Amino acid sequence: MSPLHFRAATLADRDAIIALVTSAYRGDASRAGWTTEADLLDGPRVAPEVLQHDLTRPRSVVVIAERDERPAVAAAPEPGVLVTVRRMVACAHVCDDFGAGYFGMFAVEPTRQGGGVGDAVLRECERIARDEWRLPVMQMTVIDVRDALIAWYQRRGYHRTGVFKPFPYGDARFGLPKRDDLRFEVLEKSLIRQAEPAPPTEPQHQ
Repeated sequence: MSPLHFRAATLADRDAIIALVTSAYRGDASRAGWTTEADLLDGPRVAPEVLQHDLTRPRSVVVIAERDERPAVAAAPEPGVLVTVRRMVACAHVCDDFGAGYFGMFAVEPTRQGGGVGDAVLRECERIARDEWRLPVMQMTVIDVRDALIAWYQRRGYHRTGVFKPFPYGDARFGLPKRDDLRFEVLEKSLIRQAEPAPPTEPQHQ
């Protein structure tokens, strides 16, 4: 399996990102993966205008993960030459949200879930927040009935804060709820590297 390649998305990637995120969370196609929200929500998962804002504002990056596909024959500019085609397999948004990293819009192609792609994308977003922006924590909001997803994040160092935010009922940009008890819980993880313990000192003999 070819390695993942990360890059920052541009406005030219907008439609492909929307298609990927939708495939991971909405409709029957999303049931091929375990992140589906098809039983909770219908409609759009990400609004084009929200994505455009995320792509253009400062200290905000939509990370794209790509994987090399089998070489294809180029039509131009050098017909007949084999070229490597990269396929978008995952994405996520990370930004500076008032001094804390915020992680969202996380999507992996349904048929590629469970193979470590999501782990790699999460680590890359944490690296950006920690090493490039020097932020102390990463936060996210998760629908609180999604126990398996919350457990996945807990295994990666996130903890439940007990802070809840209402679901935006009535705003179709964020989907069409199929139940009336949805809300978000804030998850959080410290990005501060723990100091390595000092090696034991040998007793000094006089």
